[in-house]
Amino acid sequence: MSNPKLDLLTANNHSLILIDHQPQMTFGVASGIDRQLLKNNVIGLAKSAKVFKVPTVLTSVETAGFSGEIWPELLAELPDNKIFERTSMNTWDDDAVKAELKKFGRKKLVFAALWTEVCLTFPVLEAMRDGYEVYFVEDASGGTSAAAHNMALQRMIQAGAVPMTWQQYLLELQRDWGKKDTYEGTTGVVVEHSGAYGSGIDYAITHVHKMAARKVAH
Repeated sequence: MSNPKLDLLTANNHSLILIDHQPQMTFGVASGIDRQLLKNNVIGLAKSAKVFKVPTVLTSVETAGFSGEIWPELLAELPDNKIFERTSMNTWDDDAVKAELKKFGRKKLVFAALWTEVCLTFPVLEAMRDGYEVYFVEDASGGTSAAAHNMALQRMIQAGAVPMTWQQYLLELQRDWGKKDTYEGTTGVVVEHSGAYGSGIDYAITHVHKMAARKVAH
């Protein structure tokens, strides 16, 4: 019997859901990740999905009443995406979100959210209950304490969700440097968001290959 968790992610077999990357939710992150690094990782994740044309859902909670608008940096990467506004902490309570994902027709879902113990865990568990194969991006999510984040990770993993990081996501989609249609996009995301790895690419371009430095897209 085949195990779908052994299938690598491709641009055509999953959708991405980004949940509640909003200012007030960011203020509450105290799980150990630096908030600026968290933002870097989320934007890197969104850019990765954009390079590979992965259908992406943006959802927010209580924007006017509590949480504030989704980060402008994230909206700048996905300016044409509809934002699914909720009152429920649980994205899976929103029929419009589920209808949008059903429309995409993809069995695998990749989630990232603030906060891990609530806005990530709830939809991850219920999406699995409803038959989806679910992954979550640990370093593009954050909880209100280290314990809250870590216990939520354990709960999701024990239930069958698959953990990953944003850079793993990007490189899993690229996988082969011979794929020239996404090569520039992938290395561009790495240069802008992958720290030392990105600096290594800059070094190779300018010092090894004696080419002009890559221009950062804005």
